[in-house]
Amino acid sequence: MKKILSVIGTRPEVIKMAPVIKKIEQTSDLESIVVATSQHREMTKQMCQEFSIFPDIDLDIMNPAQTLSDITEQI
Repeated sequence: MKKILSVIGTRPEVIKMAPVIKKIEQTSDLESIVVATSQHREMTKQMCQEFSIFPDIDLDIMNPAQTLSDITEQI
């Protein structure tokens, strides 16, 4: 079984990735692993609930006033 890792962090990413994640979940020889960066936690959570997507891993990387370099370093 092949594992497919999908990373989501923003509302638009959830909207774009939802059909892909659902298709992976419906494919018997694929295992879906969803990682949330929680870049926009509340909006992402709302969209995940809307599409019934349940992240397997939450990186919880967001801190106030951090730069893109800070985010990249944490990942």
